[in-house]
Amino acid sequence: MSHQPSPNAFAHRPYLLYWLARLFATFAIQIVVVAVGWKVYDLTRDPMALGYVGLMQFLPAFLLVLITGTVADRVSRRLIIIACFGIEAAAAVWLFVLSWTASPSVAPIYVILLVMGIARAFMGPAMQSVVPNLVPREALANAIGWVSSSWQVAAIGGPVAGGLLYGISELVAFGTAVVLLAAAVGLMLAMPPITVKQGEKEPAWQAVSAGFRYVFSSRIVLGAISLDLFAVLLGGAVALMPIYASDILVLGPTGLGMMRAAPGVGAILVAALLARFPIRTMAGVKMFLGVAVFGLATVVFGVSITPWLSILCLGLMGAGDMISVYVRETLIQLATPDELRGRVSAVNMVFVGASNELGEFRAGSMAALIGTVPAVVFGGVGTLVVAGLWSVIFPDLRRAEKLDGS
Repeated sequence: MSHQPSPNAFAHRPYLLYWLARLFATFAIQIVVVAVGWKVYDLTRDPMALGYVGLMQFLPAFLLVLITGTVADRVSRRLIIIACFGIEAAAAVWLFVLSWTASPSVAPIYVILLVMGIARAFMGPAMQSVVPNLVPREALANAIGWVSSSWQVAAIGGPVAGGLLYGISELVAFGTAVVLLAAAVGLMLAMPPITVKQGEKEPAWQAVSAGFRYVFSSRIVLGAISLDLFAVLLGGAVALMPIYASDILVLGPTGLGMMRAAPGVGAILVAALLARFPIRTMAGVKMFLGVAVFGLATVVFGVSITPWLSILCLGLMGAGDMISVYVRETLIQLATPDELRGRVSAVNMVFVGASNELGEFRAGSMAALIGTVPAVVFGGVGTLVVAGLWSVIFPDLRRAEKLDGS
């Protein structure tokens, strides 16, 4: 008598180990991001310095995109993740040592962020593309949903923990990140080896460019990814949160943690709604509405001087962005052949990285030129404009009914 594979992703031990490792690592990185943001602004009082924090994290993914995806499709994804977690743990140790010695320079911090950015550039495609290798197809949608939820849990708890721990001591914050990353390495080491389907051998350039060719071959996929890219690139105000927490809303490190967590709270509430009421029709229209909510909430956050209103707007930003993430990630994972998933994930990671880390650089540099509040408001208005333009440029995306692009 044959047994059907369980549709519950956690019934499959490799996925459970992966999920826990990813949760611990993401939680640790969120702690590091909050602590580093506050430390850099505390040392420099310069918005541009916060912009460089985002730039150092984005550049490796952008410069190495043709390599990282190919590596994820040719080398053990499990071993890539283990190596990258180990590098990030070492970087967190380095930050711990800098705090211990009370170094007044931000230059070593930028170097550490660059190292972590390189690790994340290789880790991202491997982590995104490995999920279908850990569960049967019957459990894939469940697995993707839980991966997204784990990220949101870390996005909520990590910043709050980072703010609280940094309020106690820099050493406590960075030390906690080291422990969590070491635990993530241990969990991945406990996972059995993973077999990745290998495609036919291709000429070198065709192999590394396959991810780009896939993305640009589909108007719906290209439209969805580029919409997220430009919307968050313009609307992202994350880099400037230390300025709001310190100078505008006067909330301190703990308040900064709450602000960083607020988008995650909004996102996970929407994720719960989507789990209960999945998007079955008008997926494209709902995606554009989500982007519009993100842009409008950014504008109100920019001008607000009331803490509760600012945090509410940040929650709405996370809620709007979650719709885009839900549509994009599900479509890409289900539609991409396993032998291409690493390369497609690398391309997707560059778009996501550009929208987040490069968006932080955009926000920091613009704030240095025209001021913090105008920079945020300009970005929010720009997001609304992009949503309108993309609805015209990509009519197939606007008319998309289902997440499979049909």
